[in-house]
Amino acid sequence: MKVDEAISLREATQADVDSLARIRSAEWGSQAYWHERISGYMEGRLHPGESLLPRVVFVAENAHDIIGFIAGHLTRRFGCDGELQWLNVAADGRRSGLAARLLRRLAMWFDDQGAKRICVDVDPGNIRARTFYQKHGAEELNPHWLVWRDMLSVGVTRSSNSR
Repeated sequence: MKVDEAISLREATQADVDSLARIRSAEWGSQAYWHERISGYMEGRLHPGESLLPRVVFVAENAHDIIGFIAGHLTRRFGCDGELQWLNVAADGRRSGLAARLLRRLAMWFDDQGAKRICVDVDPGNIRARTFYQKHGAEELNPHWLVWRDMLSVGVTRSSNSR
């Protein structure tokens, strides 16, 4: 699948949580576990370490389904301004450019918040994710964390069709 105009990005609502939990649980954990985590994150009941408000979740959807999402929030962790919390794309949407499109959308949101230095926690064994983030400008901060010194380095232009 190639990302095209038929896939739209929008801010998530609580009505989307079941779909997000389904996508996230395909990797690990149960759908019930992820439903509670994502719902709590969106409602501000669950807080990652040193996180601040606001936070946002964007979804990517085609005509029928949500096929990916990205979440982020402001933070003080590691001297960062923001943190990418989750980025997941359903298996049939991978390697299509959708993850990069979601990343650019979150980068614009961080820029709107005045947040430049953005961190993401990535398991050292998750070579696929580490390679993706590093391809998009992230650098190693420590064995578990990568950082963008300026997340707009992911290739955002305000005239791009990433919104």
